[in-house]
Amino acid sequence: MLATTLVPRTADLFSQGLEQRAGAALLRFGAARPRPAGRISWSGDGAAAWLDEARGHVWSVGEAEAAAGLVVRAAHGLPDRVREFTGPRGTDALVGRHLPVTDAVEWVFRWTLEEPPVHPAEERVIAFDASHHEELLAFLRVHSPAHSTGPGSSDVSLWAGIRADDGDGEGNGRLVACGALSSLRDSGAPLMASVATDAGLRGQGLGAALTSWLTRYAVRRHGFCTLWQLADNNPAERLYTRLGYRNEDPCVSARLAPTR
Repeated sequence: MLATTLVPRTADLFSQGLEQRAGAALLRFGAARPRPAGRISWSGDGAAAWLDEARGHVWSVGEAEAAAGLVVRAAHGLPDRVREFTGPRGTDALVGRHLPVTDAVEWVFRWTLEEPPVHPAEERVIAFDASHHEELLAFLRVHSPAHSTGPGSSDVSLWAGIRADDGDGEGNGRLVACGALSSLRDSGAPLMASVATDAGLRGQGLGAALTSWLTRYAVRRHGFCTLWQLADNNPAERLYTRLGYRNEDPCVSARLAPTR
């Protein structure tokens, strides 16, 4: 049963030690420590949650029932500021007993502390600067229209990609794969995002080479790398497992439908 009393806002998401438990890596890597000024967060009964005010998004970890309780309380307490949420798998159904929930999507939050094995095609990966943003955006619009972040985003520290071998020998071939190192908003942790390959060249190892390179780049500079994977994306699951990403954090994201 969800808690019926308001869970108090707390100054510390880490008081319960949840970040060390399996299934709570989103707290370990995604929430800043110490607490940033102005962050709204809740904690108690085996769960913790915090608000990304820019998106109106509540992030929650812990036991699904307790996490759902925090999402419901956040939505009731801040009805004009909470529009969506992410929580452990099953949170959407539990929140849905109290609030109208829509557009649920199941994810896995994955992470690694280790550099992956070197992929032979990593030597083809090159870093891009702002002068390539239009080219990157055009490529993403065709080959990954639902990309999570785009060129020029303030959250991105690096864009990288692979060009075809049909250029002039000076690295000017057409773009055939790209990806970014973005960041988790609250903590600034490295987040691999918007990885895309030319639809006509999939299965040739371009995505594997690029994700291996980006993972290595992040681990060498930050000590770890994170990513979001759609739960039903079996090719991505196999790839990220080969690269050493842990698969312990099944999540669900959903929107709160407006009430009248």
